[in-house]
Amino acid sequence: MHIDFTGFAFCIHTFGCQMNKHDSERVHGMLESLGAVQVETVEEADIVVFMTCCVREAADTRLYGQVASIKNIPLRENAPVSKRLIAIGGCIGQRDGERLIKQMPHVSVVFGTHNIHSLPALLYKAIDDSKAQCEIEDASNSFPTDLPQRREHAWAAWLPIMIGCNNFCTYCIVPYVRGREKSRTIEDIVSEAKRYVDDGVKEITLLGQNVNSYGRDLYGSPRFAEVLQRVADTGIERLRFATSHPKDLTDEVIESFGKIDALMPALHLPVQSGSNTILKAMNRHYTHEHYRELVRKLREVVPNIALSTDIIVGFPGETEEDFLDTYRLVSDIGYKQVFTFIYSKRNGTPAATYEQNASREEIQDRFDRLVDLVQKRAFELNQPDFGCDVEVLVEGVSKRNPSLLSGRTPGNQTVHAPIPSGMTIDELCGRFITVHVDLCKTWYLSGTADPKSVR
Repeated sequence: MHIDFTGFAFCIHTFGCQMNKHDSERVHGMLESLGAVQVETVEEADIVVFMTCCVREAADTRLYGQVASIKNIPLRENAPVSKRLIAIGGCIGQRDGERLIKQMPHVSVVFGTHNIHSLPALLYKAIDDSKAQCEIEDASNSFPTDLPQRREHAWAAWLPIMIGCNNFCTYCIVPYVRGREKSRTIEDIVSEAKRYVDDGVKEITLLGQNVNSYGRDLYGSPRFAEVLQRVADTGIERLRFATSHPKDLTDEVIESFGKIDALMPALHLPVQSGSNTILKAMNRHYTHEHYRELVRKLREVVPNIALSTDIIVGFPGETEEDFLDTYRLVSDIGYKQVFTFIYSKRNGTPAATYEQNASREEIQDRFDRLVDLVQKRAFELNQPDFGCDVEVLVEGVSKRNPSLLSGRTPGNQTVHAPIPSGMTIDELCGRFITVHVDLCKTWYLSGTADPKSVR
């Protein structure tokens, strides 16, 4: 089938994790390689693609609302189709399949997490047959990295090293929609990293649902520490990774933070709860004592490592004492950033059948108390940076003030500073600049950028 989308305009709406963002870059690459042009708004688009997440119920609600809002938006003048093409992919596409078309008849295409490559053909068939198309595969024999790609930023790249998850946390839908763990070969990963470095990429983020278990399926035991070293050897300036399951964080990976200069001193280490009772009910396979010991080891290697985490409040069975265990852990450890969530029941997961013992009011009160603590501790942890010089990789302008540049430190802190006189954001994006910090807020630093430091 010869597919040509010349004259078509498309836009992509991405929800959820970094893996979805990477998948969206592949969708962008495929459509662009077939002649289509990306636009910013639905009103301009002939093709609208939703890359979805189903980790929380709010994501479902958001998707249905946004798809419904498109229904009555007229096509642009001289559009190449008589009906706007709406495609739903990602985790909700994988989970719900044809049910999405039955519930939203104006949807043209549904595809899953394992068959992104099918999207162009499905769109073309939807035009040709004038009827909705749905294709969901249970597993994939290839990685999305085999597809064309258009990166969001020229200086940064997502690099998936594995797909799927074998952990089956009782609250999580991911293993059911992303499948079992499947690792790429180290040679394949390093080859892609070298291409990025040759292309001028300054920062690579290695991706996987649980990068710490990388290689177990291929080599019999995890080899993530080796991947970190091999990718760093390509000459990349900044190296990060996500996400990291505590039960599989090895001493070798921890030691990598002290040995590999390119590995940034920041780690997202989801704890989910500070209660051993709740951790067991979640099927997390570690205790809060084990988690605290991991943090001790990390800070022994890198005293200033910036930690972030995920926490679920109101998991079924959680008591006030369980919550206080979490509260104490957050207070003791001190996170630069915490993503806090009220438990959201996901049908098909074991926890969906667990009995909830706390009222909505009790859960909301716990959530509010935790958020207050998180903000207080994050503010305190940022204060030592006052008066310091930090090197920032410039990403663009501040969303609230276009006269300010915005970028990130090695510790992944957001930094704002006035764009130096005589310089433009276009010439600064993707380059490093030193900022002297004169204000430390809860979620960002700000200061003065030194134009002589740009590199």
